[in-house]
Amino acid sequence: MKAENFNIAVKDKISFFNKTINVDSDKSLSIRSFLLGSISENISYVNNVLESDDVKSTIAVCRKLGVKINKIKSQSYKIFGNGLGSLSIKKNSKLNFANSGTLARLIIGILSTTPNIQVKITGDHSLNKRNMKKLIDLTAKFGATFLPKNKDKFPLTMISSEMPIGIEYKAGVSAQLKSAAILAGLNSYGDTIIKEKVSSRDHTENLLMNNTQVIKIKKGLNKIIRVHGKRRLRPIHINISGDPSSAAFFTTLTLLNKNSSIIIRNVGLNPTRIGFYRILKKQKAKIRFINIKKENNEIRGDIIVKSCSLKSIKTSAKDYPSTTDEYLLLFCIAAFTKGTSIFKGISDLANKESSRAHEMKIILNQIGIKCNLTKNEMKIFGKGKIDARNKKISVKNLGDHRVAMCAFILAILTGAQTNIKNFETVFTSSPSFLKIMKSLGAKFEIQK
Repeated sequence: MKAENFNIAVKDKISFFNKTINVDSDKSLSIRSFLLGSISENISYVNNVLESDDVKSTIAVCRKLGVKINKIKSQSYKIFGNGLGSLSIKKNSKLNFANSGTLARLIIGILSTTPNIQVKITGDHSLNKRNMKKLIDLTAKFGATFLPKNKDKFPLTMISSEMPIGIEYKAGVSAQLKSAAILAGLNSYGDTIIKEKVSSRDHTENLLMNNTQVIKIKKGLNKIIRVHGKRRLRPIHINISGDPSSAAFFTTLTLLNKNSSIIIRNVGLNPTRIGFYRILKKQKAKIRFINIKKENNEIRGDIIVKSCSLKSIKTSAKDYPSTTDEYLLLFCIAAFTKGTSIFKGISDLANKESSRAHEMKIILNQIGIKCNLTKNEMKIFGKGKIDARNKKISVKNLGDHRVAMCAFILAILTGAQTNIKNFETVFTSSPSFLKIMKSLGAKFEIQK
C-alpha cells in the first residue's frame, strides 16, 4: 500500500549526541534476494529484509509472476522458487515497478529471456521519467523486443526472446545494467560473458557465487564474469546486513555535528559500496570499521564515527561506481569545509530519481553556498561554519528519497527554516530514518 503523503518542517538545530544505532537493512541485497529466490529451485529463506516501499514492490511483482512468497515473521520470508524460466503472467497484464529503478532493470533482465512473456511495464511518475535506452538495447541483444519502437521511457510493452542466446557485454558504471546482463544470461543458451574495467556493485555475483556450475569470475584489473546459461540455481539462505548507504546519512550528521559520536551496528562493508567512507578516511575523518566478518560472500561490520574537522574534497570519475548514492552527502560535507571541493565524473547523477546534482545545487544555494555545475562536474565553495537560521530551505516534490534526506540533514545542522514536500518518498529506502533521527535528538514536525 502506498504511503500517505506528508511534508516535513524543521526549525531547530540538533544538539550533540553519543549513540549506538542499527540502520535499515540493505535495499540492494533485499531486492536481489527476492528476485534470485524466485528463479532458484526449492525454498529460499531471506531474513532481516528491508521492508521498504521498493522491496514491497519487488515482492508484489514476484507474486504477480506466479511466485509463492510467505512472510514468516517481521523481516523474514520464505520464497518458493520453481527454477529458471518458471515466471509467468497473463498476456498483456501490467507490472508496476513504482519508484524502483533497481527492480525495473533487474526483473526486465530476467523476463527478457523467460519464455512466453508479453507484459506491459510501468512505474510511478518519477520512474517513468527515467531513460531506459541502455536497458532496452542490452536486453534486445538477447532477443527481447519493446513497443512502441524507439520509445525509451516507461510505460512500454516487453516481449521476451523466443530463442535467447548468450552475449558478450562490456559493463559500464551501472551495476543494475551489469546485473540485468547476468540475469538475462542465466536462462540463455550458451555463455554470457561480461567484461568489467571499472568495478561496480557486485551483490548479484555474490548471491550467485555458491552456484559454481553457473557463474565463473576472473578477478583482476579487467574482471570477467562468465555465466553458463540453462543451469539450475540453488536456493538462497541469507541474513541481510544494514545498508551502508543509509548508514552514510548518520555518518555525515555525526562528522559535522560538534562533540558527537555514533556506533552503527552490522553494516554491509562490501568494497564496491564504501567509496564514500574511503574518500572521507583519506581526509582523516574519524571513521573506523570494527568486528569485520564475512557472511554469504558479503563483508559486514560495525562503523564508529566521531565529529571532526574535514578538508575540501576532490573526486574523479573512478570514484563514482562505489559512491553513486552518497555523492549528495559529499556535497553537504563540502559545504561545511573551507575551500573549493571538486567532484568529477558525475554525469550519471542526472539519470536518478531526479537530476540530483542540480537539485542539490538549488538547496545549497538556499543556505548561501555557491556551486558551479556542468554536465560532468560540480564545484562547491565551502564556508566551514554555516549558520542559516535566517534562511529557508524549500524542497518541492521530486520523488527522490536521497535529496529529501540530505535536505533534512542540512536543516538540522544549520537551523534553516525548512519544508520538504512529500517526505514519504524516503520510505522507498529508509523507513526508519525519522525514528532514528528522533532518537538522536532531531526536532521536526510532520505535516499531513
